[in-house]
Amino acid sequence: MKELLQKDSIFRVGKVISVEGRTVKVEVDKTKNSAHILYNGDLLRNIAVNSYIKITKGFTKIIGKVEGEFIVEDKQFVDKEYKSEKQKIKRILQISLLGFFGKKDFERGIKELPLINNECFLLDRDEFEAVHDFVNSSDKPLTIGKLTHENIQPIRIGINDLFASHIGIFGNTGSGKSYTLAKIYNELFLELLKYQNFKNNSQFVFIDFNGEYIENKSGKDIIIDEASKELYELSTEGTPKDQYPISKKSINDLDFWSIILEATEKTQKPFLKRSLRKDLDDIDIQNTINEILVEILTKGDKELGVKAITNFLWELKPLVTNEGNILELINWVQDNLSTYNGGGFYLRNAQGGIDKHEMANAIEEISPMVNGLSFNLEDELSLIRFKIILTYYTEIVRGHSNKEHLSPLMKRLDNRISDIKKVVVVQEDEKDKNIQVISLRDVNISIRKVLPLLICKQLYEEKKSENDKTKSLNIIIDEAHNILSALSQRETETWKDYRLETFEEIIKEGRKFGVFLTIASQRPSDISATIISQLHNFFLHRLINNNDIKAVERTVSYLDKLSFESLPILPTGTCILAGLSAHVPVMVDVGEIPEENEPDNKTIKLTDFWYDNIEPQDEIEGSIEDFNDDLPF
Repeated sequence: MKELLQKDSIFRVGKVISVEGRTVKVEVDKTKNSAHILYNGDLLRNIAVNSYIKITKGFTKIIGKVEGEFIVEDKQFVDKEYKSEKQKIKRILQISLLGFFGKKDFERGIKELPLINNECFLLDRDEFEAVHDFVNSSDKPLTIGKLTHENIQPIRIGINDLFASHIGIFGNTGSGKSYTLAKIYNELFLELLKYQNFKNNSQFVFIDFNGEYIENKSGKDIIIDEASKELYELSTEGTPKDQYPISKKSINDLDFWSIILEATEKTQKPFLKRSLRKDLDDIDIQNTINEILVEILTKGDKELGVKAITNFLWELKPLVTNEGNILELINWVQDNLSTYNGGGFYLRNAQGGIDKHEMANAIEEISPMVNGLSFNLEDELSLIRFKIILTYYTEIVRGHSNKEHLSPLMKRLDNRISDIKKVVVVQEDEKDKNIQVISLRDVNISIRKVLPLLICKQLYEEKKSENDKTKSLNIIIDEAHNILSALSQRETETWKDYRLETFEEIIKEGRKFGVFLTIASQRPSDISATIISQLHNFFLHRLINNNDIKAVERTVSYLDKLSFESLPILPTGTCILAGLSAHVPVMVDVGEIPEENEPDNKTIKLTDFWYDNIEPQDEIEGSIEDFNDDLPF
């Protein structure tokens, strides 16, 4: 009892003098205004801004955080023979209540408010550790770093609380957000890759816009060693590198092709819908081509001349396996057919004019050559291209569509399909490893903005249809403002709405199916407010832009005022951890990861490359005194 009384007398800091909701004011005892106190030979940090305080109300221990302090004049001071000016003032602390100690552990939230004159105490070591112990007894811990203001206190998070949630990692460039992302997943993989169940029942897909997680100077071991993951280094430049597997169902998605071909809503998108619905199993391809050519030859439309036929045949050429046959057909058309100014064809070797009946001669020449063509339509992308071409010429020839409306889309078709073929392969993905890293660094902007959407939507739809509660999917998107921006002006409203609706569905409904998002970004203000509001855990690095800070403030209701004010001045590598996985918002120095696992994003040292590697010049002979002697003054 004597020890407890002694401890209480030393740890007591003051009493409650005001209670206004969650904000409490505490008057500090005049003997407790020093920076440190001694207890059992240990030097303890005294109460100060950013530290914690315990308010006792009967048997209830209420915990608060010191957000500010100020002084007022002590009007009751009457001793004129005072020894110190400190005796003439009262030191007042402004406290924000955070939680309380239940039967066993610290719990976030307020069940009771303190009363005036309740005593206030410093937290002892056990209580301090309990406040910062974020791991439930049923969970497994991961250590991510140390408390910034108490470097002896490790910060551990429960695996379930963190990874079975949506995570937001925000910070300006160079603040350490990519390092933090690598740290938390490096810790997870080092802990769990030794278990076969982890490999069988989890999937992690990293969408890497800048190639930071593909390769660094130590090799391809970023986050985790290369043997434990699949790397997809995608490129639309030059020779294709890797190709990501896309299912047949996903590649036939109307919205995807509407986006990739920039189809207009009223005319081009309905045309694409008709094209993709076409079933070639019910069509005799050679017969269909013959029918289109016959209609062109016999219709007498001045808009459909020799060029219409040759263009159609040139469009078919990449799909024909016997290339010589189609070149022979193209040459025959160019050598033998001509058109009148008013429309209609004639054979160049014919005498006089020609009518529709005489075109039978041309058809008899063309049909055998068409019937001799062999097509390779096993590739799904080639098949889609063929459907679009066939539908386009059928509808233009028959007058069902306007050429001027569809021509811009057709001009984009070959280039976009060529780019898509370089980065994806249409096949069912047989996953050898549960960790995939997809680099989009060398992908052009038109594909870069749609490919992550295609991949994420496919992964989500597969997981949703699988409906297996034992399996989980974590999608990690670095530089997420590239595809989650709500403010982009470079795209149509239709595309923007579709993109945001897709990811908003994932983040709102994905938890039910075991799908979780981790997003990292420099600009949280650019990202859809709906998406940010659904995040459960935040790692907040330095944010300087006021709009970014406000975006976080609007959505992170459990972040205290002091933490917000610290955001612009956080040092590199330090972040504020807040969310469902942490009882209280804490400032954390993120722990180190092995150099070979660091992301490839360090700022270069200019002086390493600006100075020539030359030998230092010989020392100047003589001394400064000799030099001064030579001066005329």
